[in-house]
Amino acid sequence: MPPALNIWALLLVSLCCLCQPGHLKKPFRCPSTCSCSKESIICVGSSYIPRMTPNEITSFVNLQDMSAKSKFNKLKWGTYLTLIFHILLQSTNQLFNSNSLTTVRDDAFSGLPHLEYLFIESNKLETTSKYAFRGLRDLTHLSLANNNIKALPRDLFIDLDSLIELDLRGNAFECDCRAKWLMTWLKNTNATVSDVVCAGPEDMKGKRLNDMTSLQNECVSTDFILHQSVASESLSVDTFSYKNDVYVAISAPSTESCMIFQWDHIEMNFRTYDNITGQSIVGCKSVIIENEVFVIVAQLFGGSHIYKFDEDQSRFNKFQDIEVSKISKPNDIEAFQISSDWFFVIADSSKAGLSTLYKWNDNGFYSYQSLHEWYRDTDVEFLDLDGKAHLILASRSQVPVIYQWSRSNQKFILQGEIPNMEDVVVVKHFRIKEELYLAMTRYIGDSKVQRWGTKQFAEIQALPSRGSMILQPFSFKERYYLALGSDYTFSQIYLWDEDHKIFDRFKEVYIQAPRSFTVVSTDRRDFIFSSSFKGNTQIFEHIIIDLSL
Repeated sequence: MPPALNIWALLLVSLCCLCQPGHLKKPFRCPSTCSCSKESIICVGSSYIPRMTPNEITSFVNLQDMSAKSKFNKLKWGTYLTLIFHILLQSTNQLFNSNSLTTVRDDAFSGLPHLEYLFIESNKLETTSKYAFRGLRDLTHLSLANNNIKALPRDLFIDLDSLIELDLRGNAFECDCRAKWLMTWLKNTNATVSDVVCAGPEDMKGKRLNDMTSLQNECVSTDFILHQSVASESLSVDTFSYKNDVYVAISAPSTESCMIFQWDHIEMNFRTYDNITGQSIVGCKSVIIENEVFVIVAQLFGGSHIYKFDEDQSRFNKFQDIEVSKISKPNDIEAFQISSDWFFVIADSSKAGLSTLYKWNDNGFYSYQSLHEWYRDTDVEFLDLDGKAHLILASRSQVPVIYQWSRSNQKFILQGEIPNMEDVVVVKHFRIKEELYLAMTRYIGDSKVQRWGTKQFAEIQALPSRGSMILQPFSFKERYYLALGSDYTFSQIYLWDEDHKIFDRFKEVYIQAPRSFTVVSTDRRDFIFSSSFKGNTQIFEHIIIDLSL
């Protein structure tokens, strides 16, 4: 070989015979750039790899003239080579920069089911396609050493059932979400794998991926996608479970009904189950007592009622008229249990009304205690505070007030108030790792998040909330959210930042005049129902996004 010609061995492949001569459908034709004999093929100055059936061919050598700087940087072929395939680039820096492989495409080695050794070393390989090694079930040794690999596609080695050794040294792996699958694979594989050293991110540099059990980034995100729309305006949504089925009760004043929906396990959506009719229904609240399902229906006109589920008829029938002589304008219903006793409260928002507590007496609910007279209450929230039952009432005419249950008197006693929080329309409580918080909604000004201390609530965050009627806390899979509705613009979903102990903006959703956000979970799927005073009721599904894909 003339010294002036800078020739190097690009491919050296030793073959074993797999096909009998009778299997050849047509005679092999030697390429014009190659010299062929009965047992070998030698090609000089060409990047062309001939398709052939290894009958009596035992070796194939491709000697490429690198002085011509020909490009051979993408590996994709379908030769029927077997047993050993070895690529070694041993050029000068100039020739390395000009002729190195940068990628291996899908099915690059199709037709080589018995390939055992594959070395793609000292190239500029940056990545491979996901199915680059598909079909190589006999491959025992694979080397991708000394390349520029930062990440490999998920499940790249899934077809390599016989793999014994894998060499990934000398690369620049980014140990971020893209490496999560590889970290897991390294823990489960029986193959011997070289050190996989992290080149980044900065806080991971120099660490061995082989030693890690988790990445600092959990490599998942979440989203809310529209799952279903109910063609009705609504004010509130409540949910209950009964005998392995999940139901939703939606108050729809425009259609004068309390719509009952049931989760369809086959169609995977919420279907109409029953419809309780009335006059200007503003609230539907479910309560299950001794395996009996009741729905409390609050109305602006015609009184309020309680309906009971009839299992034989598969529908709700009127069970009781609620004594509402003190209720003029119901605005919210809260049901709860103290010890073995069941209660519900109706918050009255009229100037002449009284928020009233009702108690179950085995035959029905009856008026038990009047609360907070003449204050136009808009919301009532039941919570456990330091092991004791409390109620917080929000009002348009004063700051929220706190009632505590007295065990001796068996009544709620006014305990105090939440100062400097005028014009709060809704109060919701939630917990994050045993810490108690309040989300307080304001229509004008900032809504507030407060945390319970030793004796009082203290503000930790203010959220601009022009035109908001609801700031709803909820959680899915240890992720804590706030949904801040707006009558004038997009509603905002906030996500809790555990490091900084505040909520960050996460997503915008458009809902016309939202009035409530209610969590419904079924069949390992999580949904959030958003009632709308001026549009359709929207059902969003909470989904997990794997960032390592």
